[in-house]
Amino acid sequence: MAAEAPPEGAAPRRLRSRPAVFGLLGAVAVGVYLLDRAAKVAAVASLTPGEPRPVLGKLLVFDLTENPGAAFSIASGSTWLFSIIAVVVIGFLIYFARRIRSLGWAVLFGLLLGGTCGNLTDRLTRPPGFGVGEVVDFLQIPLLPAIFNLADVAIVSSMALFVLLTLRGIGLDGRRAADRSGGNNEEPPADA
Repeated sequence: MAAEAPPEGAAPRRLRSRPAVFGLLGAVAVGVYLLDRAAKVAAVASLTPGEPRPVLGKLLVFDLTENPGAAFSIASGSTWLFSIIAVVVIGFLIYFARRIRSLGWAVLFGLLLGGTCGNLTDRLTRPPGFGVGEVVDFLQIPLLPAIFNLADVAIVSSMALFVLLTLRGIGLDGRRAADRSGGNNEEPPADA
């Protein structure tokens, strides 16, 4: 089936420029990282471990915890392994970032990069030492069995966005799978 031409007078859809995509990716990553760092510094300065502080009644509680492992403190003796995995993930994101032409994927990569860097900074700079530092967690929703931080929120949000973009069939280049497989060279939609 042939692609429909844009209505007369409508501007043709264009590929996103690399600077625009990289700018968005970088802005999201830096924003997430700085927000996470500031929140962790404030949490460490104002909260006491083991003394939960309700913020929104029973909906949100600040509860300072230093996590030596992954989510739910799983594999707490393998913190160095999570540091290595984080470095590999960052390398993967940087390598594949040059292929992105979609604003949605730029946001996804920015969330994941900022969140990964935020938790990696804790692992590299906090006690008990380089590569095995404990991650600062302080957010708790009593209905969930975990205490987490803003970097974790960004990482989980990136995974939700990944599912959404995948279900919509939007590739890194911003085109839908049907457009790529049908030989259609049409530019990506403005909302990709």
